[in-house]
Amino acid sequence: MANLNIEQKKVKSLFQESKYNFLIPDYQRPYAWGEMECKTLWDDLFSFSFPNDDCDQFVDDEEYFLGPIVTFKNRNQMEVIDGQQRLTTLMLLLRAFYNKLGSMKDSRSKRMKEDIEKCIWRANEFGEFETSALKINSQVATDEDKEEFIAILKDGQGIGKKSRYAKNFNFFVEKIDAFLSNYPSYFAYFPARVLNNCVLLPIEAESQNTALRIFSTLNDRGKPLSDADIFKAQLYKYYSSFGKKDESIETWKNLDKITSEVFHPIYGTPLDELFTRYMYYERALAEIKSSTTEALRKFYEGDGSYPLLHQPKTLSNLVSLAKFWQDVNNQETERFSDKVLKRLFVLSYAPNGMWTYITSVYFMYHRDENDEIEENAFCRFLDCITAFIWAYAITNPGVNSLRTPVYAEMVKIIKGEEVTFSDFKFSEERYRAQITNYVFNNSRAITKSMITWWAFQHDNQSLLSLETRFDIEHIYARNRRDKEKSLSNPQNVEILGNKVLLEKRLNIRASDYRFVDKVKYYKGFTTANGQEKNGSQIVELAEISNSYSDFTETDIINRNSKIIDSFVNFLRANQLLKE
Repeated sequence: MANLNIEQKKVKSLFQESKYNFLIPDYQRPYAWGEMECKTLWDDLFSFSFPNDDCDQFVDDEEYFLGPIVTFKNRNQMEVIDGQQRLTTLMLLLRAFYNKLGSMKDSRSKRMKEDIEKCIWRANEFGEFETSALKINSQVATDEDKEEFIAILKDGQGIGKKSRYAKNFNFFVEKIDAFLSNYPSYFAYFPARVLNNCVLLPIEAESQNTALRIFSTLNDRGKPLSDADIFKAQLYKYYSSFGKKDESIETWKNLDKITSEVFHPIYGTPLDELFTRYMYYERALAEIKSSTTEALRKFYEGDGSYPLLHQPKTLSNLVSLAKFWQDVNNQETERFSDKVLKRLFVLSYAPNGMWTYITSVYFMYHRDENDEIEENAFCRFLDCITAFIWAYAITNPGVNSLRTPVYAEMVKIIKGEEVTFSDFKFSEERYRAQITNYVFNNSRAITKSMITWWAFQHDNQSLLSLETRFDIEHIYARNRRDKEKSLSNPQNVEILGNKVLLEKRLNIRASDYRFVDKVKYYKGFTTANGQEKNGSQIVELAEISNSYSDFTETDIINRNSKIIDSFVNFLRANQLLKE
């Protein structure tokens, strides 16, 4: 990696020799260290400085490694990418030492006091140290207590303050008092050994992106900065330019709260997921159909100036999109009708997440001034993407293959056209063969997708809660197949005709493999103790329970044909079959 300045430095050298102040930038997370981390640091430093509690056992050329500090120079300040917690805590520790040294008259203590002054503050042209001229500053936008950090470094007062900074500073003050009481003759040695024998590894990168890459490589314990952290900083800078930073901070906090409740991505943060969904809207506006998707940060970075994040509409658009998905997640009946919510429930079991991207584009384009969308058109759209995504998962497995048709439809949405997938229609004959021969293993996401869609083909099926967990139930139990060996084709136990959604809470035991045993769980029953056990909310299971005395291989095959016929008709109804 080019243009890196790496040189191990003692604490004293790092703070005293730097031409530039350290800046904890606005996109960093708030200071997070508590008493446990401070106690560990104190104990480690004490054990290093006084081996076996003996000042004389210390070896002068021994060093204690405190860790790396990753920075890059930004407008004559060293912007800290990694090492925020260490730097901040070291400054609090040095300020606590300085407080105690201030009242001491011996020459060693005076020299230590002068050394610490040079670490915390800059001198004016007369060599005088002004407590307002700090060598570290924090601009962390979401850290409401950062002013207390600055105040403590200036005046050395932690009493009456409630922040983490104050609690940690007071912790060090108490530890220093106890240390001085127990080891009065050792006192000046402790700050001396921290300054002169504790080392850090400052790594200065040429750019923010390089610094972030280094941080991700080095740091296997800390939490790396997310794309959203970088975006937050850009938004704050933009809104600060016309005096609305505080307003943007509150908006961001609300977005953080909403997304944390709604999105649970496998990779990245909930806020990253929101920016990803919004990215597809901006991609569509730019008529980008390419199946190659830029990395999220790279997309928003643009020419390097993050132009999308410096537009007045962007933050409000993100809020609208977040609230839309919040209402989807909460199954908000004031916003969506029952028929819309049922379709959204089915899509929540989609074989991949592509539906969320195209639905985000649809909402952003079709919403009115109240962020509402026309119900009937929305239902047609949801039906069409359900039919296509389900069918495509069987003919072209894998989310990557879905990009080409879906990205093209996103652009059509922005042009005011209906979603039709007209260039990707299915041959009915070929599709029937593919779905009939497809192996619907439970490990394949499309299996649960199909049986969820099928559950809602029953007119009387009520809306199910997104909070309810469902499993795939084999109506004809696999255990029964193995024990009775009564299926002419043992693989029929795994076809769609034998599978149905069932609430996880019903937890049918493997020993209850006979149909008559299963029915009581489907319908509900009263225990020997008189306790009522509710049955399944899946309407088809109630119908099967009431209509069949047994569920045989013939019933599996007939139900399988019915599901396939119905799905092909669903494709036809959405004009997804070739003429």
